[in-house]
Amino acid sequence: MHKKIFSATTVGTAAIIVDVEVDVAFGLVQFAIVGLPDVTIRESTKRIMAALKNSGFRFPTKRITVNLAPADLKKEGSLFDLPIAIGILLATENLIVDKDFLQETVFVGELSLDGSIKFVKGVLAIASSLGKNKKKRIILSSMNAQEAALISSIEVIGVDTIVQLIGFLRGEITIIPTTSTYQYSYNSDQKQLPNFSDVKGQHGAKRALQIAAAGKHNILFIGSPGSGKTMLAERLISIMPEMSFNQLLETSTIYSVVGKLGESPLIKQRPFRAPHHTISQAGLVGGGTYPHPGEISLAHNGILFLDELTEFKRDALEALRQPLESGTISITRANQAVNFPASFLLVAACNPCPCGYAGDVQRSCICSEQTINRYMSKLSGPFLDRIDIQIHIPSVTYDTIVNHHAQPADIVSSQALYPAIHTARMTQKNRFDYEGHYNSMMTSVQVDKYCVLTHHAESLMKKAFEKLKMSMRSYYKVIKIARTIADLENSTSIEAVHVQEAIMYRSLDKHVDHE
Repeated sequence: MHKKIFSATTVGTAAIIVDVEVDVAFGLVQFAIVGLPDVTIRESTKRIMAALKNSGFRFPTKRITVNLAPADLKKEGSLFDLPIAIGILLATENLIVDKDFLQETVFVGELSLDGSIKFVKGVLAIASSLGKNKKKRIILSSMNAQEAALISSIEVIGVDTIVQLIGFLRGEITIIPTTSTYQYSYNSDQKQLPNFSDVKGQHGAKRALQIAAAGKHNILFIGSPGSGKTMLAERLISIMPEMSFNQLLETSTIYSVVGKLGESPLIKQRPFRAPHHTISQAGLVGGGTYPHPGEISLAHNGILFLDELTEFKRDALEALRQPLESGTISITRANQAVNFPASFLLVAACNPCPCGYAGDVQRSCICSEQTINRYMSKLSGPFLDRIDIQIHIPSVTYDTIVNHHAQPADIVSSQALYPAIHTARMTQKNRFDYEGHYNSMMTSVQVDKYCVLTHHAESLMKKAFEKLKMSMRSYYKVIKIARTIADLENSTSIEAVHVQEAIMYRSLDKHVDHE
C-alpha cells in the first residue's frame, strides 16, 4: 500500500516542503530510502525499526520503499525519522488518519531507539514557511515546541514519544497545542552587559564607537598591545539599539538552522561573534557540501569582531567584500545556490606593525618603515575601503589608570553614550521610513538627497578628497559618517565640523593603494 505525508527541510534559511511517500509491498524484504538522502537519513532505517519495535509495533517483513520528493533536492539530517515511521504505520494500516488532517500537517522529528522523539535543527525556519505552503500545523518533539510556537499563525503539537503521537492521531488522547510563553525585556538584559565605564580613558575610541553604533558603520582599531581594543569592542553591544521582533526572528532562524538556539527559542541579544584568526574561508562566510551559515551569518543583526585582523587569511578577508556591501552572502555549489543573510557591523582590531609599537609614546618600535608597510599591506585597499571608521588607539598612561581624582562626569559609560544613539536611530528610521536601514547603507541617490553639506563643509570635503586621493567609495563613506555625526547632534545639515571629524576616521586612506 502507498501513503504520502508531509515533512520539510531547510535550504539555507528557507524551508521546502518534502513529500514523504511510503510504499509497502510483498517481495524481497528490504528497507530503501531514495530521493538524494545523506548518510544520516540512510541510517534512519535502523533507528525507525528499533523505535517502532520498542514502541509495541511489529515491523513489517516486506519490501519498504521511501521516496523523499522532490527527488532532485539533496536532503540531510535526522528530521525525517518521524514522518517515515508514521508513513510506514499508515501504509501497513496500523494507523488510520483523516486525509484532510494529513494534507494540512507537517511532521518533523528524530527518533530514539526507545521511541522517544528528539530535538531537531531548523524548526523555526520550517514553521515560518508553513503558511505560504498551505499547511496549518506541525507535529514535532515537545523540545522544539516553544521554538515553533513563535509563529502564532500555525498550530504546534509537541509530543514526547511515538506512542503518545499515535494515541493523539487515533483520538485516544488530547494534546493541547503549544502557545509561546516567551517574554523578553530588552532593558533588563541590557543591564547585564559589559559597560564602557570599565574602560579607562580612550574617549576618542568611545566616540568612534558611538558613531559606529548610531549609523552602523564598520570600524577598525589600530593600536599597541594592551591599549584596550578588545575591551572596547566587547562593550559596543551595550550601546546597540534594540532589535525589532522581525530582526529577532531573522537572527534566531539562522541559529535554529545550525542548531545553536539552546534552551531559549529566541536570541535575546544582538549576536557578538569573535572567530579566531585561524578560521577558514568556509568557516567565516559559510560553505560546505551542504552549504551552512558561517560566522558572518551568525553575526546577522549583530557584531562580527575580528581581532588580530592582519593574521587572518587574505582570501577569507577578501570574501567579506561582497557581504559588507550587500548584507547577504551567496554560496554556489554544482547543483545548488544558497543565500544567507549577513548584515552585520564589522569591528576589527590589529597592531600597527609586527612588533606592535609603531607610533607608541611609551615604547620604541623596532620595525623599519618597509616592514610596517609590508605588514599593513596584508589588508587590501578594496577591503579597507569598506571599513568606514579607521582609528588609532593610543596606549593608556599610568595617570589615567590610577586617577583617584576623576569626577563622575569624566567617566563615559554606556548609559551616557546611548541616548544620542537612540535619537540618531529614530532620525534614520523617519528619514528612510524603513526599520533596519541605516546611514551606512545609503545609496548614492540617497546621499545626494539626504546629505546636504554647507558651503564651508563642501569646500573642506573637496580639499580632503584631493589630498588623500580618495576613491569614490571612500568619499561616500566620509559623507555617510558626517551624516551620522550630524544626526547625533540633531543637526539637519552637515556642517564643516562634522566633515572634519569624519575625515579623521579615514586614517589609512593615505597609506593604501586602491586596486
